[in-house]
Amino acid sequence: MTVRHGSCNLCEAICGLEFTVENNAVTSIRGDKKDPLSRGHICPKALSLPDLHLDPDRLSTPIRRTESGWEAIEWDEAYELVVEGLISTRKKYGSNAVGVYQGNPNVHSLGAMTHGVPFTSMLRTRNRYSATSLDQLPHQLVNYLLYGHQLALPIPDIDHTDFFLVLGGNPMASNGSMMTVPDFAHRVRDLKARGGKLIVVDPRRTETADVADVHHFIRPGTDALLLLALINVIVDSGSTRTAEYVDGAHDVAQLVSEFTPQAVAPAVGISAENITSLAADFAAADSAVAYGRMGVSTQQFGSVCQWAIQVLNILTGNLDRVGGALLTDPAIDLAEKKIVGRGHFDKWRSRVRDLPEFAGELPCSTLVDEMTTPGDGQIRAMAVFSGNPVLSMPGGEKLDRAFANLDFMVSFDFYINETSRHADVILPPTMALERDHYDLVFQTFAVRNTAKFMPAILEKKQDAKDDWEIFRDLALRYRARLSDSPIDRVRARIRPKSLVAEARLRLSPTRTIDLLLRSQRKGLSVAALRRSPHGTDLGPLKPGLPKKLHTRDKRIHLVQDVIVGELPALHDLMTTALAPTGGELLMIGRRHLRSNNSWMHNSPRLTKGKPRHQLLAHPDDLFDRGIEDGSLVSVTSAAGSVRIEVQATDRMMPGVVSMPHGFGHQRPGVELSGARAVVGPSANDVTDPQRVDAVSANAILNGIPVSVKAV
Repeated sequence: MTVRHGSCNLCEAICGLEFTVENNAVTSIRGDKKDPLSRGHICPKALSLPDLHLDPDRLSTPIRRTESGWEAIEWDEAYELVVEGLISTRKKYGSNAVGVYQGNPNVHSLGAMTHGVPFTSMLRTRNRYSATSLDQLPHQLVNYLLYGHQLALPIPDIDHTDFFLVLGGNPMASNGSMMTVPDFAHRVRDLKARGGKLIVVDPRRTETADVADVHHFIRPGTDALLLLALINVIVDSGSTRTAEYVDGAHDVAQLVSEFTPQAVAPAVGISAENITSLAADFAAADSAVAYGRMGVSTQQFGSVCQWAIQVLNILTGNLDRVGGALLTDPAIDLAEKKIVGRGHFDKWRSRVRDLPEFAGELPCSTLVDEMTTPGDGQIRAMAVFSGNPVLSMPGGEKLDRAFANLDFMVSFDFYINETSRHADVILPPTMALERDHYDLVFQTFAVRNTAKFMPAILEKKQDAKDDWEIFRDLALRYRARLSDSPIDRVRARIRPKSLVAEARLRLSPTRTIDLLLRSQRKGLSVAALRRSPHGTDLGPLKPGLPKKLHTRDKRIHLVQDVIVGELPALHDLMTTALAPTGGELLMIGRRHLRSNNSWMHNSPRLTKGKPRHQLLAHPDDLFDRGIEDGSLVSVTSAAGSVRIEVQATDRMMPGVVSMPHGFGHQRPGVELSGARAVVGPSANDVTDPQRVDAVSANAILNGIPVSVKAV
């Protein structure tokens, strides 16, 4: 029996864990109290890691779909089928006929980061999609516009702030998102112990609202109005404290002049007095920081919301300030060292709906259009990397049919799920406990600077492959097969860039991390981190602007045309108040501590207990519609209709209902024995892919007008 230390890489919290291992099996998991970031915190998802490892439904060898069902095949045969399917599609229809979707787990896997990106780049397609435009695209776009890099996200300094304003986020359930903050509950207690306050604005009284000093209900989709009114109060009162390197503060004051608390109050559902008081308290605090997440990103004005949050922090002098919002100093700085590009916006547009790209990716909401609309560039083949878009994208039913009609599809997954069931070939990588890990992305968003390397906890099976090995093998075969003639292949191999790229593919992720650490931080290496199995503390967040800015002139320009161009539409929203017609309600999503998007419903220890799939609604809304608590209802939107049990609760704002995402496993051919017991429809069968954020084209998953009727 041995004790090993590592991290959980299932979500953004990257909590430190202590594993007891015996006979190549994990017998117990505890939170690592010596981890400098998570400090012993652990959630139920981490405890389920052995369940995932031993899950009988988990795929361990490649399989292909045949007329008689799924058939196990060898790796070499699987590689040949995949390369042939992708290259034949490219040669027949062009490179854009191959589509790529990268799901959320890719950023939680070191091998997918180091080797998946080079492989997808080889496909040379503009039809690239990822979970970014279902989630945090407004964050990344605003980072790029204001600070010059898509990853330059100022992080709330929760450990030192005096006033923490949370809009549309639930870190008690998520342990932070675009803000890696494990052990959030203890950090809130510390905040209150030093006399600070936590204020939550959300249409639902969430778990975070339960521990807040104040909770305000807000009508879904109107957060931008509230934020502009807060800015209005602050600039009107003369409470601004703007840094020398910030331009456009006077222009912002003029832009928000009509968004007074009195003007926006009827639309947002918060009184003018409370809005004014909130703004005054934020401005008067010794340090304060505003933070907004899924609830404000995945709505009609998501990009305006994220811009306004940054402007609020900037104008009150809380950007680059202890207790405010600070850029991190990770051991491997992806932005500073240009490992990840700055990003770009609207360099090209989608073929069917003319939606803008960001950083080389098109918005997910138009994927189904590109798959089903005939013409040059129509997607004929798909490569889906660790994702389940049938459940995670708007218009799931239509997307489901589109995947079924592809000429070829490969899925990189260890489950047959609602999307991968359409694949011709499924390539299963090893799971979290069987591979080395260093978190490249979420150290960049953490509330404290740390570094940690986790060696594989368990030995993998002899014929199993890590994701980086799968990407390496496919990339080398793809490159060798792409050229038509032997001469072209020789030329490709002797080009310096090709030789360097091939050498990088053959380099393991662990060796890559070692080289990056040595080049960026004196005294750090994989060997050094191995000697510190609990993690290395690199200190609290600290100021560093304007040096850390990535803008060309090292200045922040507050007025961005693509953002402020939406303010007239927001002005119109003040008068319409986003009021649904015909007795409709506004639907929002929600997540649970024991779930992880569209997967992990196969772990008995996570799915046990009371059902969590119900539609939550205020008792008054049910009474008005003659609906009894616990009854079956239909939820209908412009995109579709589902049936679901309803639960009455005063935790919902009147006029608002909530359906969790990630359910909907009851589709034929989904071979997950545990998930079959998890009932509940997919919320994305009633979200509309035609409705997107007007600036970024991010998916709209909140504020969906729906009718709810008894069945």
